[in-house]
Amino acid sequence: MLTLVLGGARSGKSRHAQSLAAAAGGPVLFVATAAPVSPDEDPEMAARIARHLADRPSHWKTLEAPLDVVAAVRATDTLVLVDCVTIWISNLLYEHRALDGTSREKVILGEVEALAAVLRESEAIAVSNEVGEGIVPETPLAREFRDLQGQANQILAREALRVVLLVAGIPLTLKG
Repeated sequence: MLTLVLGGARSGKSRHAQSLAAAAGGPVLFVATAAPVSPDEDPEMAARIARHLADRPSHWKTLEAPLDVVAAVRATDTLVLVDCVTIWISNLLYEHRALDGTSREKVILGEVEALAAVLRESEAIAVSNEVGEGIVPETPLAREFRDLQGQANQILAREALRVVLLVAGIPLTLKG
């Protein structure tokens, strides 16, 4: 069963997803999609990653998978918590930057479809940002990212048995 947890930045989506995983009571594989960075490289991102690590139970297994999330999820039979799809989409967009826009979209959404299929067959929770409710981004790359993120959320929501939107820390059940 897949649960998709959506929300804006700092909406409480990661905390809520972690509470759902903890309530399941078994082992958890936390698939972290942020690429590790040194504090010298990007102190804000390093601190964010450290805070997220400190927020989750120490007995959970963490697997860093900035690109190959599908393989990471496929390799386990425990509850999987993917946090977050948004960073993964960003990583894929950068990884495939040499492709033209149509080819890049096809490759990235193909990866999302593969992830949705694997998560649908697993006990899984995926965390993703809702990015389409603000202003239209100024740059073509930002608009492409926003569009890919929206399409990814639609694919995952289609396959999820439960979809929860976090607004100001309050979970609103959209499906299931």
